[in-house]
Amino acid sequence: MVITKLLGGLGNQMFQYAAGRSLALANGCELKLDNSAFDRYVIHSGYALGAFNVAAEIASDAEVGKLAGSTHKIPRMILHKLGIQGKSYFREKGFDFDSALLEQRAPVYIEGYWQSYKYFEKFSGLIRSELTPGQPPQGKNLDLAQHIARENSVSVHVRRGDYVSNPVASSLHGFVGLAYYEQVLNRISGEIDSPHFFVFSDDLPWARANLKFPGEVTFVDHNSGAAAYEDMRLMSLCKHHVMANSSFSWWAAWLGWTPGKKVFYPANWFSSKLHNVSSLNPPEWICVDSEEAH
Repeated sequence: MVITKLLGGLGNQMFQYAAGRSLALANGCELKLDNSAFDRYVIHSGYALGAFNVAAEIASDAEVGKLAGSTHKIPRMILHKLGIQGKSYFREKGFDFDSALLEQRAPVYIEGYWQSYKYFEKFSGLIRSELTPGQPPQGKNLDLAQHIARENSVSVHVRRGDYVSNPVASSLHGFVGLAYYEQVLNRISGEIDSPHFFVFSDDLPWARANLKFPGEVTFVDHNSGAAAYEDMRLMSLCKHHVMANSSFSWWAAWLGWTPGKKVFYPANWFSSKLHNVSSLNPPEWICVDSEEAH
């Protein structure tokens, strides 16, 4: 058995699932999910993988305790600081890709964000199918999906929200800045014929007021909360992608199936240069270096 700890929003949980599922496949065993952190974690909306075709069940407290060496009375974080942990517990050491994860043998409990395509590259086809919503789009989402298919569509993701309002998120990531979007959109005007931009954001008023698009534009504003995965699906259906420094738009771009797609991402994924992000994105994606960040 492989158990992976879930934490964060939808994009983070997808990375954690993909890494855990790939490790389980390599070991020929089942994957289970530890969602107990959501009992205390209130920044995001809790477990978010229910809409997808994930091949995993929720781990029991006993299963988590057996592998991670923790109990309700002594959380794993305290045990880790004391240098005490289960023999079958593997924790992420940093943001950069760590090949040691792929060498782990079941049974094992893994804890981390695992934000690199390299963790699940070997099983990418299966991961794509399992991280696809189980139900087809309906209503307005179906209409938009058909509209996206007819156009030379470009998804544009603008992540502000907690990156602006939450001190912790702002200091860690921060908003990539207007200059990044201006640079990408200017580049697209010379590289992509007749682009139609589909804009997804947690701050659409800012996007409407500040972004100037070299082509037609549609602002998508009807999905929120538990329906956020519908925005990700619509983004993934676009032929090209302009990412924010966000795991949400990372997954939308990665799940996109269009051959020859152009994917633009910001160099300043974090506010500081302390994290090595060289293994985050596939090499064919296009890094855009903009000095402005807020």
